[in-house]
Amino acid sequence: MPEQDFRDDPPSAGTRRGPGESETEDERRRRRALFLRELAEARALRDRVQPRRAKAARLRHAMRMRTFRW
Repeated sequence: MPEQDFRDDPPSAGTRRGPGESETEDERRRRRALFLRELAEARALRDRVQPRRAKAARLRHAMRMRTFRW
């Protein structure tokens, strides 16, 4: 069976597991990497579409970081 590249597959294209089957650590990491890539892409899109909200979020984050005590 050839090695699959999951980067281009939609999330629903993965194999379904039964209740007794567990996924391998490699499969879990691959799914997590895909999820994080899509999340970053969605955030970038939101920032482009709503620049005022993105700027306010950046300013709030900067304020939090300035007032944080180590």
